[in-house]
This record gives sequence, structure tokens and C-alpha cells, in this order.
Amino acid sequence: MMLELMVDAKNALGECVLWCERSGRVFWTDILGSTLWAHHPASGATRSWAMPERLASFAFTDHDHRLLVGLATQLAYFELESGALTPICEIEAGLTTRMNDGRCDRQGRFVFGTFNEVEPRLPIGGFYRLNRDLSVERLPLPHVAIANSICFSPDGATMYYCDSPDRVIRCCDYDVVGGALSNQRVFAQVDGGGEPDGSCVDARGYVWNAQWGAGKLVRYAPDGSIDRTVAVPASQPSCVAFGGALLDQLYVSSARVGLASPVDADGGLFTGIVPGVRGLPESRFIC
Repeated sequence: MMLELMVDAKNALGECVLWCERSGRVFWTDILGSTLWAHHPASGATRSWAMPERLASFAFTDHDHRLLVGLATQLAYFELESGALTPICEIEAGLTTRMNDGRCDRQGRFVFGTFNEVEPRLPIGGFYRLNRDLSVERLPLPHVAIANSICFSPDGATMYYCDSPDRVIRCCDYDVVGGALSNQRVFAQVDGGGEPDGSCVDARGYVWNAQWGAGKLVRYAPDGSIDRTVAVPASQPSCVAFGGALLDQLYVSSARVGLASPVDADGGLFTGIVPGVRGLPESRFIC
């Protein structure tokens, strides 16, 4: 398959691409640009919203016009129509970290991790879960420098995650009722010069990972073996999602940050049809 440039957004740090089946739009963020983006493929319309601070990740909720947003320092609700922001809580106050990757589990709880902004990037951040009652708990996973690749198997019983500089995608058993974690293990070693960034899981339980610095997506079978690779026309793909009416459209965000000579496509949003593969509807935060 070939990926094509859909939106020439020139994002400094495009991330967290998600498909909203209710509105028929693909959403993503430019973290460093403190901007939420949305594109409606059927009409070609693109819209953006300025955020009060860097937007690292977000989730749809059971309210069509409300997002759960993971800003650099806090979780909050964001109303798409009015632009109103309702704070929920601060995250890792006092540390040199900001929020990073996040995704809802299959039960509608938001699981997220943090990013150490200071070089050298020591593993001082963590993984957390925002429960439906808005309580936040730290998950019993190792400290991380750059939390990424958070996604869940179709049945919700396996959680995938990584610390990007380690170049290892890990997984663990995930109690779909109580949320307990167990049996932490290596899922896949990332080779070829890239770092694992954002991931999603398709309907067959295969993990799709955007590999930062390697200009490619890798599809891993449930046993961690490589099933296929897909070239991305940008060197820093950052996140991947399935969308479209049949959930067979692949969307990939990318970044320009740190590139000495970025090409025009860097920082854009890419798309392409994946023959014979479909994704899953994005889980929503229940609020």
C-alpha cells in the first residue's frame, strides 16, 4: 500500500491521531503548536483549536462535543463548540515531565503516560489511569523517560506500552473489570534505527506501530513477530489510527521537530487504504 499526504499541516509535533466515527472526522494534535486539529475527509474541511498549553493526547467521550484532553500539566474537559476548558487534575506536579501518549481502555478509562523534558531523559515518569469517577492512579509499571505505544487488544485483556528510548514494545495482562496489571513482558524489539511511538490495534489483534526516525509503520502479529512494514513519506511518523466508514483507512501523523532540512511532507497527516485489514472503533471515556 501507498500512503498519501492528506493534510499538509506542517505540524512541529503531530501526534495522537484518532478517528471519530460519529462526526466522520479524523482528529490529531500538534503538541508543540498547542493545537488540536480535525479534518473531514468527505468535505475536505479542516479545522483547528488553540489550546492554553501543549496538548499531548486526548480521548473522545460519551458526549459528542466534549473531549478529555491531556495537556502538558493537567487533565481537563474541552468543549469543541464553545472552547470551554474544565480542569480535572494536575499530573506529576513538581517533576520535569509533561503528559504524553494516552488512550482509553476497552472499558472507557483513560490510560496515559508522561515524558521527561530534561536531557538526559532519565526515566522519572510513569503510567497512569483516569477512572470514571475521575480518580487517578499510578499503574505498577516501571518508570519511563518517554511513555508511548499505549493500546489494547480487541478483548481489552492485553495492554501494550513502551518507553521509546528503550526500543522495546512491552505488554502485560490487563484485568478488564478491575484494571489490575500482571505478567509484564517484552512484546517486540524495535530494530532498524527507529524508536517506537504511537500504536493502535486492528480488528484481528495485530499491533500497528509508528516508528519515529525510521519513516515506517510496522504491523506486529499477536505473538510479536513482524507481519509487514509500510513506508511513510516522512521520516518521523508519530502515531497511527484506523478510520473511515469501513475502518479500513489508515491515518498517520508526523513531525518536523529536530529535522535540519525537513521536506514538505514532514509534519503532515497521511492516509491510505489497507487491503483486507480493518480497525476498531475508538473507545470513549465515560463521563
